[in-house]
Amino acid sequence: MSATPGGGVRTLRVPGRHGYAAEFSPYLPGRLACAASQHYGIAGSGTLLILDQNESGLRLFRSFDWNDGLFDVTWSENNEHVLVTCSGDGSLQLWDTARATGPLQVFKEHTQEVYSVDWSQTRGEQLVVSGSWDQTVKLWDPTVGKSLCTFRGHESVIYSTIWSPHIPGCFASSSGDQTLRIWDVKTTGVRIVVPAHQAEILSCDWCKYNENLVVTGAVDCSLRGWDLRNVQQPVFELLGHTYAIRRVKFSPFHASVLASCSYDFTVRFWNFSKPDPLLETVEHHTEFTCGLDLSLQSPTQG
Repeated sequence: MSATPGGGVRTLRVPGRHGYAAEFSPYLPGRLACAASQHYGIAGSGTLLILDQNESGLRLFRSFDWNDGLFDVTWSENNEHVLVTCSGDGSLQLWDTARATGPLQVFKEHTQEVYSVDWSQTRGEQLVVSGSWDQTVKLWDPTVGKSLCTFRGHESVIYSTIWSPHIPGCFASSSGDQTLRIWDVKTTGVRIVVPAHQAEILSCDWCKYNENLVVTGAVDCSLRGWDLRNVQQPVFELLGHTYAIRRVKFSPFHASVLASCSYDFTVRFWNFSKPDPLLETVEHHTEFTCGLDLSLQSPTQG
């Protein structure tokens, strides 16, 4: 499904598949990728769906099947046809949408489900970071057949890994150990540990306009913003979801706007600079809402 803040909703149903993650192409307006799984990711296979959005709705451009559930997807930052997905069998898959065949490469080093994958956006880097239920984060160069290094420190399942859009070699991760962590590739160590919630943290994202601002979304139904220069208290807290928050994304167009989705079936748009921060609640889903992205090309597409 595609929702637009203050606008309409476009829906494409794929029988037998449940969406886990969605990401707009940074190259082609209206193209997005969706990582999907059978049986809510508990068992069965997975599918990568490449969708095109136009005035008449969503259409399937191409699909790729994998033998285990797919939980996240990220587009290459140097090739409009290439994506990386991650799956329940502990592997990452490199795909080429220009080819209707299987993955270009498969990277399998994690020992449990891989729940998060992200491609660096800072200039001069072509690096991928992955987070797994094996409590490790791994750094990859897609042109190299094995990981470059492994980051350890989290004490539970890692749900989210996201690169800083500002600082080369810097990424954030969030975990079931109730912490947000900021890492530095150059030192292969953790820079900051934030006890961000008293609950599992399922998602985090970096503000596109402020290199010091990261948001977390947790099982306690709250969103919290953190200024990395002083993490004693959150700089904002957003309340309204009634079940765990599955994904949170900052707007590429507005410094104080973000969106979140939840197991409460809703997508919510927020402006944390306003006294009444909830802008809109979209209630068109009939199942858990796990994937969310905001278009880089259009401020009205999410």
